[in-house]
Amino acid sequence: PMHSASDGSSDPRYPVGKHKPQASISAEDREYATEAIALLPENLRNAVDGLNEAQIDTPYREGGWTVRQLVHHIADSHMHAYARIRFALTENEPTIRPYNEQTWAVLHDAMVAPLEWSLELIESLHARWVMLLNHLTPAQWQRAYMHPENGRTTIEQAVLLYAWHSRHHTAHVTHLRSARDW
Repeated sequence: PMHSASDGSSDPRYPVGKHKPQASISAEDREYATEAIALLPENLRNAVDGLNEAQIDTPYREGGWTVRQLVHHIADSHMHAYARIRFALTENEPTIRPYNEQTWAVLHDAMVAPLEWSLELIESLHARWVMLLNHLTPAQWQRAYMHPENGRTTIEQAVLLYAWHSRHHTAHVTHLRSARDW
């Protein structure tokens, strides 16, 4: 079910389809999701490799973020995800703080900082994140945080979401490159 690369969606906002939460999550699903998180740094770096500044500042779709904003968004988003999981592991169902990704994406650094800064951050962050995930006990995978808008989220649900998120935004870049023949 979650292993399909695409649901055939032609919506440019969702090149790999929309995230579909699973009612039941297996150990295999957790391994697959952890692997997707482990692969993101290399996949993302490969997706942006060789792009020039004009291409980096091109929106991936009409009205969408630029490639630069996407890469910085992934760093912002995944720092939140990593911290939320750590809170869930060390506190009893803590309520986490959401953030407005649209307004974060238009802050000065997200608009102009070099991609390399976020690519390096993502590499280090994902190395620690995967190390942590690879040593969770079955009980730890079931620990949870409370999201004020989305409700209770277990660590395994969060990891599946961010595995999708990793594939989702990488596909934005690869689809743009394919469409523009870059």
